[in-house]
Amino acid sequence: MDDLEGKTKGVMEAARQRLAEAKGAAALEPFNISYVLAGDTEKALDPYFPFECAVDVWARTFAALGINYQGATMKLDLCDRSGKYSNGFLHAPVCPVLDFDGKFTPCQANFTSLASPSEVGSGKTAIATLLHEGGHAAHFSNIKQASPFFSQERAPMSVAYAENQSMYLDSYIDDAAWLGRYACDTSGKAVPFSIISDHVTATQPYSVFALRAMLAVPYLEKALYELEESQLTVDVLLALADRIEMEVQGGLSPRPLLSVPHILSDESSAYYHGYVLAEMSVHQTRAHFKAKYGALADNPAIGKDLTETYWLPGNSEGFLDLVQKLTGEPLSADAWVNKLSRPLAEVLKQEQADYEEAVTKGPTIKAGEPFDIGMRVILVHGDEVIGDSETDGGLAGATTKFKSWVQAKYMSGTATA
Repeated sequence: MDDLEGKTKGVMEAARQRLAEAKGAAALEPFNISYVLAGDTEKALDPYFPFECAVDVWARTFAALGINYQGATMKLDLCDRSGKYSNGFLHAPVCPVLDFDGKFTPCQANFTSLASPSEVGSGKTAIATLLHEGGHAAHFSNIKQASPFFSQERAPMSVAYAENQSMYLDSYIDDAAWLGRYACDTSGKAVPFSIISDHVTATQPYSVFALRAMLAVPYLEKALYELEESQLTVDVLLALADRIEMEVQGGLSPRPLLSVPHILSDESSAYYHGYVLAEMSVHQTRAHFKAKYGALADNPAIGKDLTETYWLPGNSEGFLDLVQKLTGEPLSADAWVNKLSRPLAEVLKQEQADYEEAVTKGPTIKAGEPFDIGMRVILVHGDEVIGDSETDGGLAGATTKFKSWVQAKYMSGTATA
């Protein structure tokens, strides 16, 4: 943590200075910074992430990576409705087990989210969520050990180990090599590179802000738990949070530290550092795969490596050991720092080359083509079954029914809850 904090402090200070010079000193105020960084690029990207295509895009992405769910069953309840529990998550009530006699019990998982398909940005959010939570499901589905102890989501499963898998897979959504293949409008036209370039230009120089906001949470928790109990007053806590924001983020945060829910809940307190370690390992894993294979998108060798090294052992091996086993190096901040420090012109040049290759090649599995990820997918809306890959002609058939359902329910001008 201290290594990451020290190596990115200068990057953060330079980014804050750059923002003040571009937008004025008032842009650094906590109530302004999110607004001035929002830009219009998300709106420009929106037509190339149609919500009704999200499940199909996720499944084809994973199939092209060589990811197989080993006979698992997953129910996906993606859309919001009145009375639905207000959170998105994946839970696996049936853990995979490889018995001593060689019999394998596959995973059963339930995945819920709160999408509003007619809203701007819902499609991209849905795909990012599917890549993330589908990554958790892929991880748990591929654990093959002789006890459910090794494949359940509680301790000793660490936050860093679990989130490394999902955060690695959702990182694809920002890659031009992936966007050129999968970010297409309803007519099949790929997102123009000009929009990708505008998005990268607007976000890359300030991406260090998200890192420092993540870091601030464990630094606050460390300082908080080091206090004497007699010091625990409201005023001390408020002042402590402000001090950590100033020291770590360079100014008061647009998301006040004391609004982070993990700090306030007993089951999630003192574990936020796991997200930082997971993101650190994501960048190290990506750098390793780029050096080893060159291409990340539609590369089945990556699915094989993830399965055999990161996923199969489950809790039988430690997170830090697995990262070193896959990448050949101990976990460090270097890959993340290197990404943040790359000149914008260099990033854009590489992204354009990756994009042009992606558009030329297209996705390995075209929309509408049959494919298999080794999983029964049941698409539901509460008690309503929308599509089932077991009875609807495979996953391609189930996703076709889902597209029709979304269009009828949300895009016809008569959307209902």
